[in-house]
Amino acid sequence: MNRLQQLTAIVLFASASCLSAGESLWETNFATAKSRAAEEKKDMLLDFTGSDWCAWCIKLRKEVFNQPGFTEAAPQNYVLVELDYPNDKSKQSAEEQSQNKDLLETYPITGYPTVLLCDASGKPYASTGYMEGGPEAYLPNLSKLQKHKQERNEAFAKAEDLQGLAKAKQLIAGLELLELPPAIVSAAYPEVMASIEAADPEDVTGFASAAKAQQQLQDFLMNLGELRSKGDMEATLKYIDGKLADSSIKGDLRQQIYGHKAGTLAYANRKPEAIKVLETAIKEAPEGSHTEELKQFIDILQKEIDRTKESE
Repeated sequence: MNRLQQLTAIVLFASASCLSAGESLWETNFATAKSRAAEEKKDMLLDFTGSDWCAWCIKLRKEVFNQPGFTEAAPQNYVLVELDYPNDKSKQSAEEQSQNKDLLETYPITGYPTVLLCDASGKPYASTGYMEGGPEAYLPNLSKLQKHKQERNEAFAKAEDLQGLAKAKQLIAGLELLELPPAIVSAAYPEVMASIEAADPEDVTGFASAAKAQQQLQDFLMNLGELRSKGDMEATLKYIDGKLADSSIKGDLRQQIYGHKAGTLAYANRKPEAIKVLETAIKEAPEGSHTEELKQFIDILQKEIDRTKESE
């Protein structure tokens, strides 16, 4: 073998070694990742992605996760876990697909990409997504978010010495500082939720009722999404009307359901009907927390109607 061939072989070997190392940075088996995190005393970074359809996921992978600055530094603090939900599932095993589907119940994310930071037990303590600036911006942000874990632990530890309403408020403060979506909090911290309700049985804090409303909204959106995916407009509207007929659904949740009904009608090019729905919602709760959003929606729909008339 001459000198040129030797150099070529070395380069090819090095390239193959780097590729292998890069691929091994990301676990796809969640149980294996948890085991590694416990053994290595690291947190986990969960990347919920749609690798072949989500533009922001692809940007995050290209601009941050595939960059040397990230691949060299992040594994020192985190076990990296890729949870992929691609359109083309031919490269995923049935086991991986089943695992990822089940994990959406444990971590009910609402969009892609979602990046969750979790302790070794799998408890999430921070959430982020795409951000500009490459590893130079992303890594400091992760370091900042990682402090939430210690703050959470300290808040929960303080609550152990308290009773009643004071205990409930301290536990709520511990959950709120995580800045996680309510659905993820409910799914990941059921024991804390139960402790809050036990410490505040009269729901003086309003936490239990707010959590119930969030769960109702989550269930509503899940069912609504399934109906919309089938393309059955009348069945979708019937389902929404059934919810609006339920007198127990009030406040923010009711306004949000009205908004989704209007959105469904607008999508079907039934904009005048959508406006009437929004006007009804505003009339019911003129001081509601979503009233201004509903008014803005009316303005948008009216402008679209006017533009259509002008073009005729």
